[in-house]
Amino acid sequence: MEAPRAATGIALACLCLVILGIMPIIANSRPPGFDALAFAFLLSVWQLIFALPLFLWEVRSSKGAISTPGFDPRKKSRILVVGLVTGMMFGLSTYLYVLGVQKAGAVSAAIAIQAYPLFAILWETIFLKRRKTIIEMAFTAVLIGALCYLATDGTWRVRNASPWFFLALGVPFLWSVAHVIIREELRRTPITPAQITFFRVLVSAVFLGLVLAVTRPGDFAVMMHRPDYQVFGMIMGLVYYLELIVWFHALRHIDVSLASSITTPWPAVTMVLAVLFLGNRVETHQIVAFMVIAASLYGLLVAGARKARGASTGKAGMFGSFE
Repeated sequence: MEAPRAATGIALACLCLVILGIMPIIANSRPPGFDALAFAFLLSVWQLIFALPLFLWEVRSSKGAISTPGFDPRKKSRILVVGLVTGMMFGLSTYLYVLGVQKAGAVSAAIAIQAYPLFAILWETIFLKRRKTIIEMAFTAVLIGALCYLATDGTWRVRNASPWFFLALGVPFLWSVAHVIIREELRRTPITPAQITFFRVLVSAVFLGLVLAVTRPGDFAVMMHRPDYQVFGMIMGLVYYLELIVWFHALRHIDVSLASSITTPWPAVTMVLAVLFLGNRVETHQIVAFMVIAASLYGLLVAGARKARGASTGKAGMFGSFE
């Protein structure tokens, strides 16, 4: 395995920052009438096409392949089950991503997706029984408050809350669950990021295709006869696939905390591009919410790093712990 290099990891994380900022713009630039479910399916198919060459190369070279002689059959079965479950979760999250960006707006949806750490904290607390410091809980409370402020269009009035904003929150919710599961598999088995990505998009494409066939069977014929649909599906599929591969490889060189801190400002990229290419207007409450959320995320990263150092040295954290 390649020795970790911090400079490489930082560069890859910066590339992720740019890609993440571009994706909502591509999604909302698709041709009028291109349904969110059909677009999610088509981009997943193109993701699968782009993922295939690297997957086949690794399988032929037996790099991390589950077909390697001596590979534990029980681990192989677990990988297949995990791939099936997480693939469907990612398929659903892809649809919610496209629909959320469309309905809530590129900027608001991009900021909503920043709620990912909230769900990660929730799962760690419930399932992993990890204690949170008081300062971590304080930053979490501020983050939740900023999301509520954004959801109500800066009014704090419940009646102004956008249901589409809460739908967009389903994306980080599903991501957080699936990523926890996948992270364990990457640690326990020799399967590679490219193989994980291939199985993920394969199941996602099949899952979304079945849903589309049942709910909108006529959309298949429409997609096949619309070159502009194919172009946008191909572009989004390529960009999404690159983001996944780049992110996984960034984590092989630097810690998740550092990679996350680098990619945190990506909604700012979306804000600028939304104004330039979509003609959107960025509201004051969106800028305020983004700044508070970004600051809270950095606070959580710093607090988490301090707690980790304290645990390694056996010293209690400055702010105690919250159980």
